[in-house]
Amino acid sequence: MSHISQIEIEIKDITALKAACTRLGLIWKENQSSYRWYGRFMGDYPLPENVKVGDLGKCLHAIDVPGAKYEVGVTKVNGKLTLLWDFYRAGGLEQVIGKNGGKLIQAYAVEATKAQARRAGMRAYEQQEQDGTIRLELRRME
Repeated sequence: MSHISQIEIEIKDITALKAACTRLGLIWKENQSSYRWYGRFMGDYPLPENVKVGDLGKCLHAIDVPGAKYEVGVTKVNGKLTLLWDFYRAGGLEQVIGKNGGKLIQAYAVEATKAQARRAGMRAYEQQEQDGTIRLELRRME
């Protein structure tokens, strides 16, 4: 069954997304025009807002999760980069990227913040908390 969901994030920095993939052990597939999913829309789950049936499985880039059955598609919805994936029986995908893509969102946020800090002449110091939270401390470089 097809259960395509949109990961609630707008991608503004592809380089940070690639770094987030590396951080999580994912494989970035540059210019891949389709992502693996169930393969046909069954109508049993609502589509993400502004996504049409004909858009399913199409992407600009893909993210492969080693050992998982499906992939994450990096696509444009309403002119903005976002992530689509089929979470139904995805064969390990959710365990790696997290529920609703939470781990991937966190990794992207960390990498995007670190990149922005570097551009602003700052250094980012990262610390992982016991609960999985990542704390970033930004300091001006002297």
